[in-house]
Amino acid sequence: MSELISALQKFASKTQPHREARLDSKRLADIESQTSRTETQQRCNVTPAGAHRFRPRVPLNGPPAPPLALTPLLACDPQTDTKILWHIAKHAPQLRRWLIANPRADAALLEYVSQAGGPGVKEAFDVLFASFERINAKR
Repeated sequence: MSELISALQKFASKTQPHREARLDSKRLADIESQTSRTETQQRCNVTPAGAHRFRPRVPLNGPPAPPLALTPLLACDPQTDTKILWHIAKHAPQLRRWLIANPRADAALLEYVSQAGGPGVKEAFDVLFASFERINAKR
């Protein structure tokens, strides 16, 4: 900090030789506050002048940013909301076979998937119906 002040005093004496090369205390306080503000912004990785951009140095833990990545795991997960399951059924034909394995999939969703079809849907229904037959045969 003192190096900055002395550099400013030298600059002032070179540019204005007829004036005294001292900076008054108010100007020094302004320079110190500007410098400390800049250092704080650099430490926090924030851009100056209210640019509304913040980049944390450590990634924040939390939910993934929308949109969700549609994956087979999301389609099979019983915790997945039914609205998301319907979105997968309507817009992701490659994931429809995984909806059949989801216990949260209701009859209307399974009917839609069977009517809409898609890669592997028939085989997935065959596995589902075979498991129902095995359960009924044990009774």
